[in-house]
Amino acid sequence: MSYNKVTSIISVRIKALSVSALVANRLSRMKRGVPFSIENFYSLGTTTSVQKAMSRLAQTGEVVRVAKGFYSRPKPLPSIPSIKITAKAEDVAQTWARTHHYKIAPQGLESAYRLGMQTQAPVKAVYWTTGPSREFHVGHQTVQVKHTTETKLQWINKPEGTLLRGLLSLSPEHTSVATLLMAIKRLNLLENEAIEVIRKLSNSPILKMWHSKLHQLESNLR
Repeated sequence: MSYNKVTSIISVRIKALSVSALVANRLSRMKRGVPFSIENFYSLGTTTSVQKAMSRLAQTGEVVRVAKGFYSRPKPLPSIPSIKITAKAEDVAQTWARTHHYKIAPQGLESAYRLGMQTQAPVKAVYWTTGPSREFHVGHQTVQVKHTTETKLQWINKPEGTLLRGLLSLSPEHTSVATLLMAIKRLNLLENEAIEVIRKLSNSPILKMWHSKLHQLESNLR
């Protein structure tokens, strides 16, 4: 074997080792039990070398693959250190959406339940997203993600968005103004803030059937 070929092989192996070290070093600074995308590590080397490094770490138990392209550092359970938890399925779904720049939010029934407009909790966790529909399974946890329109995912992480999605899962004929007042109370809004939220929703075309009930709600807040 020629000198140049031997040198080339050694160089490739050194690079592979350095990528593994870089991946392991960055991983050591990440919180346990929090999912992350392997894409966060691609700046450390070639895609293939990073994937091989992550695969080796998964084999040794340093990380656990929680979904395609997503991993988590196992976290010992405080009460039983021998048992290790990886990540919550809902956190994996959120990380997946954030990585691919999709919008994501709890589906309407979940929002209605959180606001007290629905007394029964949803049987399983369901999220709406602008991305493709899929399911995430982590241990015994399952989260279903359903594709929906941008319109239903307006005002992410804002009170008007939470109320919007809650209303979309209910019928205005079977929802009292008192129930809506309870929802407003749970949003912890000042009177002027609540009125602003209601007016935004009243102008939303997808809540056309709610316009009369929303006007009644605004009148009750004055």
